Amino acid sequence: MANFLKLTTILTLMVLALLLASQYPMAFSSELEDEDDEEYVLDAPNPNFRSRSRFLASIIKKGAHCDPVKYNICNGISANNGTSILHCCKTHCRNILGDRNNCGKCGRKCKQGQLCCNGSCTYVAYNANHCGKCARKCSAGVKCESGYCGYA
Repeated sequence: MANFLKLTTILTLMVLALLLASQYPMAFSSELEDEDDEEYVLDAPNPNFRSRSRFLASIIKKGAHCDPVKYNICNGISANNGTSILHCCKTHCRNILGDRNNCGKCGRKCKQGQLCCNGSCTYVAYNANHCGKCARKCSAGVKCESGYCGYA
């Protein structure tokens, strides 16, 4: 009888977890994870970046090594047609307009359920201007619910 109760409890918890995952897919979405191979195309040449190629000098990989004092290749550099601003946070280049651990400035972390949208921590589950992810707008009169426009 005790084994039956344990099995029933485990199955109930698994069903609840699956229901939660289907109700709140953002919490389990890989879309929220950062891409490690992301590159930033600089809007203007960076005079602090030493490279043999002009083309390579116009690209900085996400997380590229930097030093705020000695080798600051990404201090306030605009990239990706103004959609990214790079800063040297500790020893790595970070996009302060979209990095959840450096949102708006180095070291500012967004809370659980928030994304960094244009340098501001934003709850995306019920925001009609950032529904489920940054800059996804719902149509006029349509609510954002659980990260989906018009989800009922």
